[in-house]
Amino acid sequence: VQLQASGGGLVQPGESLRVSCAASGFTVDAYAIAWFRQAPGEEREGVSCISTRDGTLYYLDSVKGRFTISRDIAKNTVYLQMNTLKPEDTAKYYCAASQDGACGSELGWYDYWGRGTLVTVSS
Repeated sequence: VQLQASGGGLVQPGESLRVSCAASGFTVDAYAIAWFRQAPGEEREGVSCISTRDGTLYYLDSVKGRFTISRDIAKNTVYLQMNTLKPEDTAKYYCAASQDGACGSELGWYDYWGRGTLVTVSS
């Protein structure tokens, strides 16, 4: 089982970026998939999640209306589309998968983690 996050980079405030989480060894429609982020010196926080039980989407309040999580079952990949990026969105973004199928806020809820991809928002 493996999760591979990619798509990070350096963008200016107000720009968009899409990060991807490619899964292998399991199918993304059978697990809850979440995106977390961790800024330097900060704790890792949940950004968004898609539940497999009922397809419910969850978002951190500060990203609502700007970020969109989606999944492509054919590509076995989950995406996080990030629009109107702000400097405070700068962090390493990680994807995680839970066999339970439901989204949780605790890091320990998730069974598998990717290595992360760095997103830097700066002018």
